[in-house]
Amino acid sequence: MAGLWFDQLEVGQLFRHEVRKTVLDYENSLFSSLTYNPAQIHIDHAYCETTEFGKPLMNSIFTLGLVIGLSVQDTTLGTTVANLGMTDTTFPRPVFSGDTIRAETRVMELRESKSRPTQGIVLFEHIGLNQRDEIVCRTLRSALMLKQPT
Repeated sequence: MAGLWFDQLEVGQLFRHEVRKTVLDYENSLFSSLTYNPAQIHIDHAYCETTEFGKPLMNSIFTLGLVIGLSVQDTTLGTTVANLGMTDTTFPRPVFSGDTIRAETRVMELRESKSRPTQGIVLFEHIGLNQRDEIVCRTLRSALMLKQPT
């Protein structure tokens, strides 16, 4: 399914995204390596056994990217011009290898672009949940979106 045009979105609209993803240890190691993040809490199993978690935490930036990525097919695929920013990002619970993540998105605000008449700005709230329906990630994302061509 292609993304929606700015004109097709409504404040309060809620998307419960169908696609889920079980995260795996190798993805955590790969992502941490690709982003030059050597934090032991993500990649050192022996070290992690000595922490309160007892095992590696999934890299939170991986989790954020995944939650937004899970939303794309229903909301912005082919209709986003650019991400303008993210705010109020929180990670209330840790994510571990083997957790299955799903996402929900709500349209919080819509406004016309003052400088681009064929585009508008959408404020999305993205929430990531694990297999126990616990919130593991929340963010507000502003996106510049295309209006439906006339």
